[in-house]
Amino acid sequence: MSFTSHYVDCEGREIHYTDWGLREAPVVVAWHGLARTCRDMDDLAEHLSPRYRVICPDTLGRGLSQWSPDPVNEYRLSFYVRLATSLLNQLGIQRCLWVGTSMGGAIGTLAAATSLRGRIQRLVLNDNGPKLADVALERIRAYAGQPPAFQRVSELEQFLRTVYKPYGWLSDAQWRRMAETSVRRLPDGRITTHYDPAMVGQFVHHPTDYDLWQAYDSLDIPVLCLRGEDSDLLLPETTEEMRVRGPRAVVVTIPGCGHAPALNVPEQFELVERFLAAG
Repeated sequence: MSFTSHYVDCEGREIHYTDWGLREAPVVVAWHGLARTCRDMDDLAEHLSPRYRVICPDTLGRGLSQWSPDPVNEYRLSFYVRLATSLLNQLGIQRCLWVGTSMGGAIGTLAAATSLRGRIQRLVLNDNGPKLADVALERIRAYAGQPPAFQRVSELEQFLRTVYKPYGWLSDAQWRRMAETSVRRLPDGRITTHYDPAMVGQFVHHPTDYDLWQAYDSLDIPVLCLRGEDSDLLLPETTEEMRVRGPRAVVVTIPGCGHAPALNVPEQFELVERFLAAG
């Protein structure tokens, strides 16, 4: 099943999203990670689309969504939650299930604790938790804040294969799709990644943005946490706390992955789908 592509004005900003499945089906919001785009969710969305309507947004400053004219104030979780709330309101979605990779999980956690409380019914955190390792955040900030430029798409693909090796196994076709959906051309003709580098200012201007224990502890919905076995961002001691605090997440370790599992293989599909269907 294929998707349709849409644009909507949220809080004065144009947000792009893909829409999979049948309009009358239960809704899953699938939200990508920090420096990525909604197309990372294609495989999971396609798998779920016979049973769910899957909405996959591009975060402000990523993919085909508008770049923020006010990056200091808008590249932050609270504004992303405002965008998510506006999007669901305009689509007439009163209840949904949420699957978020990395930043997408943090947006879901904060939204479920605030403006979408009672509307997000189940939450999947893909290698995300209420506390992230500072060393790994610095690593991500370093590569995301200064994206390289290339002459060829094949060179960008090789860069992505290196940077996102922790995603685990991807087919050659999936790596090629990642490259083709992650590319924008610069004025000098070279190509680079399809996001606004200013979005990493979040870690400078809002250094505690990802400290979400208060929001997490307030949740009263089922939570599934998928942790990449080799993740340097979500540490085992954090997931142990997640098991006993707040909503008492179910934690599953995904072998052969770091940060973050790509949600692109049958074993991962099954974990997500079984959890979503349990409600």
